[in-house]
Amino acid sequence: MNGNNGSGLLDWNDARIFLAVARHGSLRAAGRALGISQPTVGRRIAAFEAVFGGPTLFDRFPEGLRLNEAGAVLLPVAEQLEDAALSLERHRAAASSVLSGTVRISVGEWAAAFLSHHVGSSSENPPPTGITLELVETMQTANLARREADLAVRHYPPESGDLYISKLGVFAGAVYRRIGAEARDWVTYPEEQGHFPMPRWVEQHVQETGASVVFRASDMPMHLTAIRAGAGRGILPCFIADEDPLLERVAAPVPETSCEYWLIVHRDLRRAACVRAIMDWVQSLFRSERDRLAGFVDHNDLSSWGDRKAEADVGNLARPNNGSREQSSQQPGE
Repeated sequence: MNGNNGSGLLDWNDARIFLAVARHGSLRAAGRALGISQPTVGRRIAAFEAVFGGPTLFDRFPEGLRLNEAGAVLLPVAEQLEDAALSLERHRAAASSVLSGTVRISVGEWAAAFLSHHVGSSSENPPPTGITLELVETMQTANLARREADLAVRHYPPESGDLYISKLGVFAGAVYRRIGAEARDWVTYPEEQGHFPMPRWVEQHVQETGASVVFRASDMPMHLTAIRAGAGRGILPCFIADEDPLLERVAAPVPETSCEYWLIVHRDLRRAACVRAIMDWVQSLFRSERDRLAGFVDHNDLSSWGDRKAEADVGNLARPNNGSREQSSQQPGE
């Protein structure tokens, strides 16, 4: 059939590319998101436009592409087609009983560090064999309906969607410094991340004590490296810092930095064999490591617990936490 008379056959892949360009605003960005080249995106968009008789669906600007009136009319219909195709794909995946393939998990930086620690053969609880585990660290939870990830381990669950959500446990954070270093000044996040609870707590303490911020970095691994080097003191997850031979805990975990973590999966995928196996693995890890994640340790094993002067330097870290689980309690990297 001739696409120019409006009777051409629609290729779902072209509709998928149309949606990607509409969402990302350029051929290059859409190509990156889909894993295809920019020229391929351009050709497929031209083919998609030809199916509808040839009118352009995007206005071209120096900064990128924007849906015009004709394209905006097609957008909700294309999204319905996407929803139906993705639903079919989720049901196909759920019907498989094979423990193989890749399972992608959307994580923040603390959850990424925790899960990565248990993927090796030296772990007492490694992931199921036959499955490739893929961790994707992003600021926001991946869109599970669009299969951006198969499941998520996040600090807060989405407020909507056809999702199965289960609480996993709590990650505690405390103030650490290099053993033997006075480290009165602080390591924290950049000012643009200052609205999160952890850097907000540090900034408040800096103001109250007259201390200084000696180093700012946008993620926890850089904080860990700087604190291990003796740059200053800062908040780190207890499950990492308590086991580091170069670090000592200055005082008890800070309630304001504790993070409840949740397992999130689309209901259509919940019973897919490989996804179910990874869900069970993640839940078993959080159960077995519950005390370590919450910062419960033998005080005799932490030399800093006997350092009363250091505790006085930090001040009252154990202030009651009156906050509830809300999106506003999100930590950096989550």
